[in-house]
Amino acid sequence: MYGYFTSRLHQQLREDVRHFAEREVRPRIAEMETARTVQHELSRLIARQGWIGATVSPAYGGMGVGHLGKTIIIEELSRVSGAMGAMVQASQLGVAKILHFGNEEQRTRWLPAVAAGACLPTIAVTEPESGGHVLGMTASAVRDGDDYVLNGRKIYVGNSQVGDLHGVILRTGPGSRGLSAFLVESGRPGFSLGEHRESMGLHGFSFGEVRFDNCRVPAANRLGEEGDGLAVAYSSSVLYGRANLTAVSLGIHQAILEETTKFCRERVRYGKPLHELPNIKIKLGQLQSRVMTARLVAYHAVQLLDEGLPCDAELMNAKVVNVESALDSARNAMEIHAAAGLFTDRPIERYLRDAHHIFAPAGTSDIQHLRLAEVALGTAKGQWSQKLSDLVRTEELAAAAH
Repeated sequence: MYGYFTSRLHQQLREDVRHFAEREVRPRIAEMETARTVQHELSRLIARQGWIGATVSPAYGGMGVGHLGKTIIIEELSRVSGAMGAMVQASQLGVAKILHFGNEEQRTRWLPAVAAGACLPTIAVTEPESGGHVLGMTASAVRDGDDYVLNGRKIYVGNSQVGDLHGVILRTGPGSRGLSAFLVESGRPGFSLGEHRESMGLHGFSFGEVRFDNCRVPAANRLGEEGDGLAVAYSSSVLYGRANLTAVSLGIHQAILEETTKFCRERVRYGKPLHELPNIKIKLGQLQSRVMTARLVAYHAVQLLDEGLPCDAELMNAKVVNVESALDSARNAMEIHAAAGLFTDRPIERYLRDAHHIFAPAGTSDIQHLRLAEVALGTAKGQWSQKLSDLVRTEELAAAAH
């Protein structure tokens, strides 16, 4: 599978990220789990490796390794720390909005900083009252001369506490065409953060609240035109969010397999390694099968995305398959570990907690299945992957003509 989807460049990238994760991230995990605080220093160190700019063109200082390269980066970080894999995936959501909806001035200003690790972008969509119902949001942006005045709250913002540039979807008018997107620097007057709240898993990662109290931003900070906010939100979630969260699940899943296999080799029962018990060996085989299937659907989906082909259904399927199979494997792994898995001196309970965090963002499994049912029934309302691919081609042709 590796050779089919990946090149030598991808393999080298995997080795580089894995080596970094083992050297720089793994030694910090015990502290992260104990402190449960945001890892500012480690987040910045990871950003300086250039990995936030995985899909950014070299013309803006990025890596230009595409969605498959991005998937490998997130997967390998998540294999060691789901929290740091989540940190990278969340900032890459912020990259998406600038890449695909920013004008040339915005790209030139922000993408090189992102690629260099000097700027961590986020995307802020969800609100306390509307939840995943994007059209139900009420946080507002009101035009005032050459500025917009922002008011409202956003929650579950990935990298809320470490982000430098927040991509915020706000209401500028009624209906689906009444949403607009803005870039808001974290130091602007009227911008503030909610307190970091401890969570079940992903310790070291922040996904909290950002607030706007008469926060004034220039109109030049608007992404696209007024009314483009829904496209910014959906494209970031559908194309980057589902793929990125798939990669986090895949990395955690790989860690579950490796840790459980190691445990079964070391633990002796009835004078033999634990894995020689038939029921244990069957469970290990199930874990191996799930990981292979999960990786196949993940890599296939992002390869289609890299090739500019319609792949909304494949991305939905990749997320639901990876999330559900990782949760199933985590449960089986806990069964194999039995009482030994309940203590924090082994990482298996951390993998179980972290895996649960990937379930809801970018749509729960029920949401993915509902959308896949629409694909089966022929009632799906178009493909965001195709729309974004067409947008990119139009921009490339315009740039070539210029």
